[in-house]
Amino acid sequence: MFNNTEIAFTLKSDADLDRAYFLFKMIDNQPLVRIGTAVTNFALKANLPVEGLIRATVFDHFCGGVNEKDCLPVVKKMFEKGVASILDYSVEGKETEEQFDMASNKTLDLISFCEDSEALPFAVFKPTGFGRFALFEKITAKQTLTSKEEAEWQKVRNRFDSVCGFAHELKVPILIDAEESWMQDAADDLILEMMKKYNKERAIVFNTVQLYRWDRLDYIKKIIKMAQQEDFRVGFKLVRGAYMEKENARASELGYPSPICKSKAETDKNFDTGLQYMLDHLNLCEVFVGSHNEYSNLMAVNHMKEHQINPKDGRIFFGQLFGMSDHISFNLAYLGYHVAKYLPFGPVRDVMPYLIRRAEENTSVAGQTSRELMLIKKERERRKLRE
Repeated sequence: MFNNTEIAFTLKSDADLDRAYFLFKMIDNQPLVRIGTAVTNFALKANLPVEGLIRATVFDHFCGGVNEKDCLPVVKKMFEKGVASILDYSVEGKETEEQFDMASNKTLDLISFCEDSEALPFAVFKPTGFGRFALFEKITAKQTLTSKEEAEWQKVRNRFDSVCGFAHELKVPILIDAEESWMQDAADDLILEMMKKYNKERAIVFNTVQLYRWDRLDYIKKIIKMAQQEDFRVGFKLVRGAYMEKENARASELGYPSPICKSKAETDKNFDTGLQYMLDHLNLCEVFVGSHNEYSNLMAVNHMKEHQINPKDGRIFFGQLFGMSDHISFNLAYLGYHVAKYLPFGPVRDVMPYLIRRAEENTSVAGQTSRELMLIKKERERRKLRE
C-alpha cells in the first residue's frame, strides 16, 4: 500500500530528492548530528550569517516558510494531491507574559486563517507556548502556588479558553501538543476542562497522547469513560512521542521509574492497542492518527474497511510531519483518506530548536532515517530508468 514512490514523491523535483537524500544521510550519522547541532547553536548565538544556509537546506525540507502566507504555495501544491496542511507555528522556549500573549494571538490568527479552508483542517498550539514550563511543572507536582503564580496560571487558563472558544465558534478543530511527562498532568487537566466545555456536538479540542508512555493507555480509557458519563466527545491525537531520551535521562538522574516503555516493541503495542480502543469507540471520540509507522496506519485502514467506514469519515484523520513519510501521506491521500501534514513555520532563528529536536529524534528512532533513504533511492532509480 505504501510502496508507490512515484505517488509518494510526486511533488518533489529531482533537485528536491537530491537534497532530501543528502539531509537524511547527514541525519543518519549520530556523531555528525551532535556536532552539527553544537555548531548551529554556536553560530546562531554568535549572530553569524548562517540563516541563508539553514534556509536552503534543513529549513526548506522540514518547514513551510517563515510566516503563514509564505506557506501557502506548499499548502496549495499538497492539497492538489489530497494532502491537507496543519500550520504549526514552531517557535519554542519563550518565557515572558508578552511572548505568551503573542503566541495565543498568533494561534487566534491561524484559526481565522483556517476557517472555511479544506486545505487547512486543524489549528495547533503547544501548552508551554501559553505559559511557563516551570508553572506547569509545579502544578503537575501538586505544589502550592503563590498568589502571584495563581494569577499567572489564571492567565494561562484564559489563553487556553480564548483560543479553544474561538476554535469552537469558527468550527476549526484544534490540536494541543503533548510535552514532557513532568509538566503534562497540568496541561491534561486544563485540556480536559476545554473538552468538556467545547466538545459537546463534535471534537473541537484535541489533546495529544504520547503512547511511548506506559500509563497512557489507561488514560485514554479513563477519559473515554468520563465522556460517556458526562456527555462530551473526546478528541485525541495519538503519537508515539518526542522526548524519549530526555525522559529516560531525567528518570535515571532523579532515581524514579522511567515513564517510557522499556522497548520499541512495547511502545508499538501500546500505540496500536490505544488506536484500536479509540477506533472501537468512535461513537464517543475522534482520532488523529499521528504516526510514521506503516503497520499502525495500515491497521487503522483495515479497521475502516472491515467496519465499512468511509475513507472520508470526519472522525478519523491521518497525519505525518512535513518532510517525512511521504510514502504514507500521499499514498493514503491517493486512496481517498483524510491526511494532513504538520507544516512548521516561523523565523529561521526561532524555529531552530524545533529543527534540532527533529534531527535528534530521527537519529534515536531505529530505522526511521534508513527507511527514508531507501525510499528516496528507489524513486531516484525509477526516474533514471524512465529517462
